[in-house]
Amino acid sequence: MRLLACILTVFSLITAQGQSYYLLVGTYTNRGSNNATPPADSTGSKGIYVFEWANGHATLKSITPAVNPSFLTISADGRYVYACTESRTQQEGSVSAYALDRASQSLKFINKVPSGSANPAYVSVHQAGRWVAVANYTGGSLSVYPTAASGALLPAVRQIQHTGHSVHSPNQDHAHVHSVLFSPEGRTLYVQDLGEDSINIHPFNSAEQQPMAGAGEAIATLPGTGPRHLTFHPSGKYAYLIEELGGSVDVFQLYPGTGKLKLLQRIAAHADTAKGPFRSADIHVTPDGRFLYASNRAEANLAMFEIDQSRGTLKTIGYQPVFGKEPRNFMIDPTGGYLLVANQDSNTIIVFKIDAQTGRLIPTKEKISVPSPVCLIMTH
Repeated sequence: MRLLACILTVFSLITAQGQSYYLLVGTYTNRGSNNATPPADSTGSKGIYVFEWANGHATLKSITPAVNPSFLTISADGRYVYACTESRTQQEGSVSAYALDRASQSLKFINKVPSGSANPAYVSVHQAGRWVAVANYTGGSLSVYPTAASGALLPAVRQIQHTGHSVHSPNQDHAHVHSVLFSPEGRTLYVQDLGEDSINIHPFNSAEQQPMAGAGEAIATLPGTGPRHLTFHPSGKYAYLIEELGGSVDVFQLYPGTGKLKLLQRIAAHADTAKGPFRSADIHVTPDGRFLYASNRAEANLAMFEIDQSRGTLKTIGYQPVFGKEPRNFMIDPTGGYLLVANQDSNTIIVFKIDAQTGRLIPTKEKISVPSPVCLIMTH
């Protein structure tokens, strides 16, 4: 039996190593103006970059034109990509839909719709593929859209404007909805508001024409912490929040069905020597649920944590420099073997190998050049 287990393990590793994926990279094409052609503050980026990813290496296949495609998500079946577009421009932002054409290894534009207010920063697609939600950071609002069978976005059926504020000026002088995320089973939509110091929990019924009929429930985080991104443990039992302004990770017990959260732990995402101001950004868990990572833009590093499998709580492993500036976003590849970090101000994506035993990040020689990369996703 032991021999058979070893053979199966080796076979699984070989199979994983032989798989290839599409790596999609969202970027800032310009830094806040869309009034000039080309924009006077152009970053050099052309839009969304599509790479083939295999065995820790990336090969560019195509570039899809778009204005500031700052955040991307992909449908569960891998057919459609949704992007926050026209972020950080002087007009209302938009959400764009694309089909991933595997024959040409490129994205095909389907349509776009207004995001509801200024600076869309995060987009999520429901597991069933019928709904898309977007967070508007500067506008302090969220919008929910049905999708057509073609992947096209239909007019929004729900728009919610936040009106609160908190103690950290100027970052919290008014509401800033920074992310929206569907729960693992799809029955709840979580809305993280950096400006209000809140997580808003909305019941979500994907079978209804109006999936968010109720008002939802808001839970407060510590004043001045600035909730940014949320992620879940693969078991579905725990949720993890990165605080942008507080520089910490909040660990929650997650109650499926009701979507309620119970705080279990708050742990610093930075070394004791870091005095702030903190600008933590992104957070992800490995597919096996053993390790969690969080990015810190001010310190230009990744915090590494081990997850207690019986309680969901975190133990600090250490901090890994990202060899660049402004690690706004990162991702763990589907095999769980690699971590890729987007260094926005260095125009690079740095690849690390994940030590499966310790969770530590091992630098590789792979460095992907992309102008102003700010979002990474993968699919088959």
